[in-house]
Amino acid sequence: MNWGLILLLSLFGLAMAFATVFVIPSNLEPLLWLVIFVICAYLIAKRAPGKIFLHGLLLGVANSVWVTAVHVALFDQYLAHHAREAAMMKTMTVPIAPRLLMACVGPIVGVVSGVVIGLLALLAAMILRRGSRAPSGA
Repeated sequence: MNWGLILLLSLFGLAMAFATVFVIPSNLEPLLWLVIFVICAYLIAKRAPGKIFLHGLLLGVANSVWVTAVHVALFDQYLAHHAREAAMMKTMTVPIAPRLLMACVGPIVGVVSGVVIGLLALLAAMILRRGSRAPSGA
């Protein structure tokens, strides 16, 4: 396992955590995450010593730690910039505090996003392998 690679790539998650609180609207967030996932998948495929899928999975979990921690810590600021999410939380009938709900859902999102990153990394590794076996033009 290349833990340094996972930690380094998880800094995208830390940056997105703060950016989604203060800058990035929720309608643009999925597109930016997709771009980050593709970049990370490529870098994992290029630099991971093996266990490509596991690197992606662990990266998704690491990202969720950053994002969940920042969103819970800056909960009021997050809701101030995300009116739709704030309205959803007000209408929820779940008998759980919104911050606690966010803390519980975050790791689930991390595992799901990690599966996506892992699958993209496997795909990138296959493409890179196929490209390296291509005969050189003479």
